[in-house]
Amino acid sequence: MCRLFNVTGDVQGVFFRATTQTVAERLGLNGHAVNLLDGSVEVSACGDDAAIEELSRWLHEGPRMASVAGVAESDTNCSCPGTFSTG
Repeated sequence: MCRLFNVTGDVQGVFFRATTQTVAERLGLNGHAVNLLDGSVEVSACGDDAAIEELSRWLHEGPRMASVAGVAESDTNCSCPGTFSTG
């Protein structure tokens, strides 16, 4: 399964990508977390359904310094690398 997330709010400059990477790796997921020009963070995650659902719940909270306003998500046919990266 692969899911694409777009996280909005105060999510750049607050260690959102790095913390997402830590959580995703702990869950055994591959993918990426990248800042977008509009101030949001795009997260792509591939792996076990239950692990992706847990990541989704975490993305709605984010790290302590973040203020998540919303999370849009969709299933996708993305191709994730063999690791989880940030960009």
